[in-house]
Amino acid sequence: MQQYGYKIIDHIVNHFETQNTKKPVTFASREEMDSIFTENIPEEPTPANEVLDFVMNTIIPNSNIVSHPKSYSFVPGPSNYISVMADTIATGFNIFSGGWAASPAAAELEIIVMNWLLKIFGFPTKKGGGIFTSGGSMANLTALVTARRIKCGDDFSKAIIYLSDQAHSSNIKAIKVIGFKKEQIRIIPTDIEFKVALNKLKNVIAKDRLEGLIPFCFIASAGTTNTGTIDPLNEIADICEKENLWMHVDGAYGGAAILSNKGKQLLKGIERADSLTVDPHKWFYQPYEIGCLLIKDHNWLSSTFSEKPEYLRDIEGNESEINFYDHGIQLTRRFRALKFYMSIKTFGLKSFKKAIQYNIDLAEQTEEILRNSIYWEITSPATLAIINFRYNPIGQNLSEKELDHINQNISKKIVASREALLVTTILQGQTVLRMCLINPRTTIDDIKSTLQQCEQYGKEEIELIQKNAV
Repeated sequence: MQQYGYKIIDHIVNHFETQNTKKPVTFASREEMDSIFTENIPEEPTPANEVLDFVMNTIIPNSNIVSHPKSYSFVPGPSNYISVMADTIATGFNIFSGGWAASPAAAELEIIVMNWLLKIFGFPTKKGGGIFTSGGSMANLTALVTARRIKCGDDFSKAIIYLSDQAHSSNIKAIKVIGFKKEQIRIIPTDIEFKVALNKLKNVIAKDRLEGLIPFCFIASAGTTNTGTIDPLNEIADICEKENLWMHVDGAYGGAAILSNKGKQLLKGIERADSLTVDPHKWFYQPYEIGCLLIKDHNWLSSTFSEKPEYLRDIEGNESEINFYDHGIQLTRRFRALKFYMSIKTFGLKSFKKAIQYNIDLAEQTEEILRNSIYWEITSPATLAIINFRYNPIGQNLSEKELDHINQNISKKIVASREALLVTTILQGQTVLRMCLINPRTTIDDIKSTLQQCEQYGKEEIELIQKNAV
């Protein structure tokens, strides 16, 4: 067992040491994967080292390296070694983190780390609470179930929920999962800065009330996935208080930016939310999976999710001994708090603050490089370490259709080269390239080399257009 374990640790350490030198992108079709992996369920044993070698030689190389410094797309997963080892401990000892009686230490640690987060975001530490989840999707779902219960009770047939056109797709999924019809969802347009248009929100709420409907919740974004944009949180809080709406803030991406000076200013008003999603496996540098829901009053969770089956009656404990299966959907829960706890204890919060500030500065440096280039234009400026831009060289007078085609092909070519993961998004009808720079391993030299490669592909695309025109 020790030899086997040491071999696995050696593989993990080697990955951390060498990942920067590898290519971050992998390709494989379903047919290729089927040809490698398809087999009947094994009836007979296979030597453990043989199975491990197969995994390391076949499965791992066919997975993208999301912690690579040139993995710019979606929201990268930088991770950290201490948390990886913490997950190993939590899994190795198979700790059940659902109820106090099964593991008082696991429950207590979740309370402690939750209180750290409540304090960071300005939520009340005595009355407030929260729960660790698998990710932002489950945290948003948990928040909306709670909001529905507290604001609507058992009848939500006339309830209306509001969110912007830049809100994360997990919110729409959650709304559908908990039983709302399409007619009960209001998608509010955003302004030129991709923030929710407040006047349009007020107008829609007023119209719904006049029609006899019941507005009950607004989902604000604190760092949209597309652009990193933060909705005007204080103004939204004013509207929610006046209209008696539940204010949920989806800060799964951008919430962690509160640890930076600029982020703290931009996130003013987040403490006024009724509930808040943050995603430690994004910008708190944790390995998958760990999401988090913070809430103003922990009683809202227990009153929403608590069930008392007979087989649990002997382990309920007192009110201070929290059973987290009463605060969310899962009964069986893994010990997610351990990795967050151990990494903060080991590195200290100042290290997290420094890393987040570095990421924000890096995106702003990237914006400066792009603005001073004849090849690029900014479509959405650096905001919370996300920047959107497109190839549009001065003097070429390319049409919008040609620009969309060129930028899409730049992305295809750079991903095909496997040198970087850089994909597109759509902003105001334009196909643009998007970089999310939350990885502390990413350097300005990484970005410069990627942009140079993109510029070469852009020139090739223009040559093809000119050749076809002739």
